[in-house]
Amino acid sequence: MKEESRFKKRLFLGLLLIFVLFIVSGCGENFDLHRTEQEVNFWKVPLEPVEVNIAGIETKLNLNTVYFTWVAMALTLLLGFAAARGCSVRRPTKLASMMELVFDFLKSQLYGSMAEKKARGIYLLIISYFLFILVCNLMGLVPTLEAPTGDINTTLGLALITFVMIYVWGLRYTGPKMFKHYIMPIPILPIVEDFAKPVTLAFRLFGNMKGKHIMTVALLGLITGMAEYCGGFLASVVWLAFGIFVSAIQAFVFTVLSIAYISMVVSDDHH
Repeated sequence: MKEESRFKKRLFLGLLLIFVLFIVSGCGENFDLHRTEQEVNFWKVPLEPVEVNIAGIETKLNLNTVYFTWVAMALTLLLGFAAARGCSVRRPTKLASMMELVFDFLKSQLYGSMAEKKARGIYLLIISYFLFILVCNLMGLVPTLEAPTGDINTTLGLALITFVMIYVWGLRYTGPKMFKHYIMPIPILPIVEDFAKPVTLAFRLFGNMKGKHIMTVALLGLITGMAEYCGGFLASVVWLAFGIFVSAIQAFVFTVLSIAYISMVVSDDHH
């Protein structure tokens, strides 16, 4: 009986190995990342930066990022309107309940980091951060769409908002005293630390989203032959699930770090 059970297990493993080898056959033949990006560019938006003249200044503009950023903003607003329409004390919709959970969770993170009076003024900014970045991140998983957060210009712009808010909130609630730590005990370290905050915020989000985009395009380009009908589907589903997880985590990390950076300058023990 044991010999028969072992034989069945070995037979199953052998067939599984043959199946895997069969479905991956043809993968990677003549793969070209740039060509694959062009093939999935359904909307025909220029993938390369174009030169534009803004107020007499020649500069390069990534139209792809601009277009999909507007799409992300529209989707974020629609998500908010849809959730608001479903708000009801007696019978809230699933979307409204989910949004309420997100709001309460972020509120607990924010109010746990600083006093309610200080936190109330940036609550909507924190909510907007999370929802907008999450929508941007998830767009990269939708065929023919791209994540605006896969562009360093987008993530740097968001990080600079946090950088400005650090000083705005610091000056509002602590006044000139917030600059005391720039002088004592070592002047140069706080300056380097402050400038490192937006850089790390921007590059962390950009790096993860750019890597997700490259991996998604690579899967589309590498999986050919029979793998398109068998293994390609499995690999895409697994990567899709992982991509959703990474998108949510990175939106959460950016938001929570922004809360931490702003709360540091308004806390009583900062000075």
